[in-house]
Amino acid sequence: MSTEFLQTLWFILIAFLWIGFFFLEGFDYGVGILLPFLGRDDQERRRIINTIGPFWDGNEVWLITAGAAMFATFPNWYATLFSGFYLALVLMLLALIVRGVAFEFRSKDRRPTWRRTWDWMIFIGSLVPAILWGIAMGNLIRGVPIDASMNYVGGFSNLLNPFALLCGLSSLLIFATHGAIFLSLKSEEDIEARASATAKRLWPFALTSYIITVVVGFLATNIFDQITVIQIVLLLITGAALATAGWLISRLRNKEAFITTGVSIVFSTIALFASLYPRVMISSLNPDWSLTIYNASSSSYSLKVMSIIALIFVPIVLLYQGWSYYIFRERIGRESKLEY
Repeated sequence: MSTEFLQTLWFILIAFLWIGFFFLEGFDYGVGILLPFLGRDDQERRRIINTIGPFWDGNEVWLITAGAAMFATFPNWYATLFSGFYLALVLMLLALIVRGVAFEFRSKDRRPTWRRTWDWMIFIGSLVPAILWGIAMGNLIRGVPIDASMNYVGGFSNLLNPFALLCGLSSLLIFATHGAIFLSLKSEEDIEARASATAKRLWPFALTSYIITVVVGFLATNIFDQITVIQIVLLLITGAALATAGWLISRLRNKEAFITTGVSIVFSTIALFASLYPRVMISSLNPDWSLTIYNASSSSYSLKVMSIIALIFVPIVLLYQGWSYYIFRERIGRESKLEY
């Protein structure tokens, strides 16, 4: 296999890992964001947390794997991205730490104040990453200041531009809608009804924010200067999936609605990576200074070794995670055993 083929292959594999992460962690974040608002008492909030209890840490493995794959196969991309987005990633890491601690600590004490505090920590630990991932993806589309030596030369404020903030709002609303639908599928009685009603209320905002983001992306960035039919199709599928989700939610066909919101997340992420290729980070200072799969990659030998490792272990991980979702497929009701 040629080096160029392996570079493209690993670009696709990394895109696949991010797709899996956003699809799975998207409803995970959404449930955490809705927790304080849909759970009216401690017992209901425990039931809500138990809908994602068996899955949330496994979902985050996709992020770790994506980061490790980037480090091994495209070290210059990893170095520039993680150094340039350092403060944002530290903030996200702190939020994820707080979220993980909250899941484990909230039921260690029966005091209502203790439990409510950790419930709000779950909310914050879900809200911050949901926004920051959108901001990060928005900056990848828009471009960031990278010099000829592949160094990020901007500051934290460069990342908080209007387009990136709009992407952050869009990701927040889509994840929250995705999470509300998931919660309606995993809950019973009042929580199921409240989650369905919440999804119905959130959906128009999610669709509107997506449309505005695409329009502003055309106007404010150059990523669509050489737009292809494939990109147009991907963006249309995303919009159509979100629109269809609203129709399905209104008819209480939540299983199909969950699939369509998932499709919107999957195809919007595919559209992002398809628009970047063969670039991985766009330089806003000079297009010739952009990082590509060619100047950011590891050696051919490293790519070959990683390909063998991926061929062995990725199917195992997929089988295990699929098995875990199957085992914990039942709805959470009043009679269910509550762990959190």
